Amino acid sequence: MQLNKRYTSVWWLLATTLAIVFVCSMSWGAIVISLHDVFSSVSNYFGGHELTLDERIFLNIRLPRAISCLLVGASLAMAGVLMQALFRNPIVEPGLVGTSSGAAFGASLYFVLGATFKFNAGVWTLPIAASAGGAMATVFVFALSHRKEGTQSVISLLLTGIAVNALCLSGVGLMSYLARDPQARSITFWNLGTLSGSSWNSVLLIGISTLVCLAVSLRYAKALNALAMGEDEALFLGVNINRLKISVVAITVCLVAVATAFVGVISFVGLIVPHLLRLMKGSDNRFLLIGSALMGGILLSLADLAARLLLAPAELPIGIVTSVIGVPVFILLLRRNKHYF
Repeated sequence: MQLNKRYTSVWWLLATTLAIVFVCSMSWGAIVISLHDVFSSVSNYFGGHELTLDERIFLNIRLPRAISCLLVGASLAMAGVLMQALFRNPIVEPGLVGTSSGAAFGASLYFVLGATFKFNAGVWTLPIAASAGGAMATVFVFALSHRKEGTQSVISLLLTGIAVNALCLSGVGLMSYLARDPQARSITFWNLGTLSGSSWNSVLLIGISTLVCLAVSLRYAKALNALAMGEDEALFLGVNINRLKISVVAITVCLVAVATAFVGVISFVGLIVPHLLRLMKGSDNRFLLIGSALMGGILLSLADLAARLLLAPAELPIGIVTSVIGVPVFILLLRRNKHYF
């Protein structure tokens, strides 16, 4: 109860900002859709009336994209909180254990070799390939960092993740080299991140992943708070360190793999959001997880708006926008808050 009272004001502020940004994300783009058209499209859809072109654009393209943006931002930001808490290091990002690079390699394999091996699962083909690549890369990291006594060292996971990331990115480079021009362009655009392919199917799957992982991760928030004091102190408080590591990494893999599978590789969201929240109200992981779900959606929605509006009617890859925004913000945080590092 005390925790809720302490952080409620920040959560309400973030939720209000998120609602405002969401409305802007639904309305603004290459075609501006008024709030009247937003409400009329919903009422006409449920009333069985014929939809206008703008109403169809809103319901089939703009609305699922806006919702997907919120969910993906929330997933990546929560994954950043979990990984930074697990490694007790504020410069760790969600893709550290190979999930993002593995997903990129899986997607690249599909673009280049999918037709050859006749791998086709309809609209789910690319997400399946990317998710499988991310999961396999993470399992590989865990297998290589496994000790004889059945534990995983955090430092070993960190170093092994760096090595596997480099290996997967080399595989992506090889696939790009072997690919024909259309395939190479697909690999390039997917690795830069895009929300243009959002659909109600992707909203459903990402939404389930985000909400379930948020609920499960909150159960480990107290254990992660204890881990912040050190592994010996956490063990003294009754925390099963090895099970905590496996559980947190599994949650992170689910969040990152599912999000990345549908929108491609998007960087800096999971790195920046936890820092901004710590500056606002401290480092309690119970606060950070809920706050990151809200702020991650805000940040990615703003980046998506910029991607759509800066060169309208053309569109920038959202990964470029998040990097352009994330790099200076991170450097500023690094210089102003050296005690975190």
